[in-house]
Amino acid sequence: MLSNHLQNGIESDNLIWSRVPESDDPSPDGVGLLNSSRDGGGVDSLDYEVIENYAYREELAHRGKLYVGYYVAVKWFFSLLIGIGTGLAAVFINLSVENFAGWKFALTFAIIQKSYFAGFIVYLLINLVLVFSSAYIITHFAPAAAGSGIPEIKGYLNGVDIPGTLLFRTLIGKIFGSIGSVGGGLALGKEGPLVHTGACIASLLGQGGSTKYHFNSRWPQLFKSDRDRRDLVTCGCAAGVAAAFRAPVGGVLFALEEVTSWWRSQLMWRVFFTSAIVAVVVRTAMGWCKSGICGHFGGGGFIIWDVSDGQDDYYFKELLPMAVIGVIGGLLGALFNQLTLYLTSWRRNSLHKKGNRVKIIEACIISCITSAISFGLPLLRKCSPCPESVPDSGIECPRPPGMYGNYVNFYCKTDNEYNDLATIFFNTQDDAIRNLFSAKTMREFSAQSLLTFLAMFYTLAVVTFGTAVPAGQFVPGIMIGSTYGRLVGMFVVRFYKKLNIEEGTYALLGAASFLGGSMRMTVSLCVIMVEITNNLKLLPLIMLVLLISKAVGDAFNEGLYEVQARLKGIPLLESRPKYHMRQMIAKEACQSQKVISLPRVIRVADVASILGSNKHNGFPVIDHTRSGETLVIGLVLRSHLLVLLQSKVDFQHSPLPCDPSARPIRHSFSEFAKPVSSKGLCIDDIHLTSDDLEMYIDLAPFLNPSPYVVPEDMSLTKVYNLFRQLGLRHLFVVPRPSRVIGLITRKDLLIEENGESSAVELQQSTSVRGRYSETARMDATWPLLDDLLG
Repeated sequence: MLSNHLQNGIESDNLIWSRVPESDDPSPDGVGLLNSSRDGGGVDSLDYEVIENYAYREELAHRGKLYVGYYVAVKWFFSLLIGIGTGLAAVFINLSVENFAGWKFALTFAIIQKSYFAGFIVYLLINLVLVFSSAYIITHFAPAAAGSGIPEIKGYLNGVDIPGTLLFRTLIGKIFGSIGSVGGGLALGKEGPLVHTGACIASLLGQGGSTKYHFNSRWPQLFKSDRDRRDLVTCGCAAGVAAAFRAPVGGVLFALEEVTSWWRSQLMWRVFFTSAIVAVVVRTAMGWCKSGICGHFGGGGFIIWDVSDGQDDYYFKELLPMAVIGVIGGLLGALFNQLTLYLTSWRRNSLHKKGNRVKIIEACIISCITSAISFGLPLLRKCSPCPESVPDSGIECPRPPGMYGNYVNFYCKTDNEYNDLATIFFNTQDDAIRNLFSAKTMREFSAQSLLTFLAMFYTLAVVTFGTAVPAGQFVPGIMIGSTYGRLVGMFVVRFYKKLNIEEGTYALLGAASFLGGSMRMTVSLCVIMVEITNNLKLLPLIMLVLLISKAVGDAFNEGLYEVQARLKGIPLLESRPKYHMRQMIAKEACQSQKVISLPRVIRVADVASILGSNKHNGFPVIDHTRSGETLVIGLVLRSHLLVLLQSKVDFQHSPLPCDPSARPIRHSFSEFAKPVSSKGLCIDDIHLTSDDLEMYIDLAPFLNPSPYVVPEDMSLTKVYNLFRQLGLRHLFVVPRPSRVIGLITRKDLLIEENGESSAVELQQSTSVRGRYSETARMDATWPLLDDLLG
């Protein structure tokens, strides 16, 4: 159901609702429905709510404590597998990128000893081939693997099902596409794609592999519900961050703060366990590669920029320039978000509509421009003499050609000189950041070189973001921030003339400020920066610049992932409702179209007609009491109706309700789960004969008898919070109830293991006479459902 814009200016791309009739409409049930799904844009909603129908009740009754223990053990085992799989994928991506980049620079440095022009041609062609391969994989094999993937995963965990996001081919495209785009020297990173990679691995493990590519197993298919898959994907997201930055705690906090909308303590433990496994796998791989058997991977490896030997302390006078870094980060981050929004919108609405060939040509042109700038600009920069070597510093000037380190000798007249612009431009991004963060390298970079690099790389990052390749923004953001941070550090050193002030410390703060100003993360980003720099002393300063940069950025626009999600049409429900929702009620949010309700016993022909004439995903089911009063008995999902039509085993000739004791349920609860890698059943896939169409279905065993209900005059703010925090797909809006049968307080929910409630009795002042004590504590009873089926 495609909703209109909410009244009073609520943006529909941030909140998509569907409506069924208001209470004063002439519908027989008088029930409204708030819905999170939308139709027509290729985006559907996920069913995170537990459907407590009769099939679920039967399955739950046959589960004992042994099964519960087995279920929990399998969850932990899958967390282990997700950690191992994501760690190995990260090792493979990093090993490939480091070796491709290492071979590229080694060959280029060898050729430029004879001819710089020949070296440039080789450098450009290698980058072009890598970027072309990445763009070709994305456009022809896995279109959903383009970009970082974080907005799509954030939407999935928010309750939005985006086709193709978690497929096996998306995983393959993400891995090999990242190798090509990052190894090809584009102004992007592999950290965002690693988050998407971890989510894909988690989803594929949960569904037992891929049926399309005949790589599946039935044993792991225990987690068939969207609710269980959500937990696995959350573990995968945290594993991706932990693998990208070697920051397990940062990965847990990233999943909590940035991507997930629903959290609980049991999930926290599994996510932490998964991140710890990733850290062990990555550490083991790095130790194994230290012997040199992994090629250039042993020299570069994973992102970690150790600044523990940098500035030990800071002065009160330094807080002002550090606050200035936070303001600069907020301004540049907000500008980056706005520029990428305009450019990506133009690409989607104009350029990319011309076909895959144009997407590939665009990526190749940007690759050529990036190669020309990174190779050509250092040629225009005059070399500087090497500083005096410091004993036991481990810094060599100039560094050997093609090796990791500071002080690159590029187009210099003598061997005792270095090119400061080539040190950060003609280098891998990881090595360039190490150079900018490095301590004991005072005055290594000139202000002119830093300004030139900042302007050019900022422009390249804006232009590159949105191309048809896997692209992350963590590392480019760190590059941009560390550049102006080090520039501010240079002025601080000259102004205060303190010998113990390190320019690399300000570069670190600049990196944190730009990420905070662009992505608007605080806690998780703070921990990630501390973990990747191995310097806990800088924690208060990182917190300061993050708070300032986020506040400044929020004054202009939304965070990067929210902007991209809105641009892609992902209807995210943000953590806070809009301000004008406070003056609206639930009834006002409902759409004007009439609700489609189903009777309890319905003809098969009517079901097929209703499913074929609309795309609603939920239908209220009504029945009548003996006195003729209309009663809403529950909600039945479209997917469940399609399963019933497909199987045909529950068809009956009689239009009367069935007797469950004489005709038991023939479906297990897992049969109603929609596959994660497909759209599931469609009404056009079901073939019904004329005899089938004349039969009936009793919907009572298959409906959800206890959907969430709100009164029509409830504040829309409360409705929003309830809808988002519970991960709902449908929410009934009903008239004011006529009476109250009981009141539940905190004490009534403190039920011990033996089923006894720890609550003594309700307060006398509640004016509620009846207690539900005996009835409500009956083991595994659904009174309404039992009445319907009995």
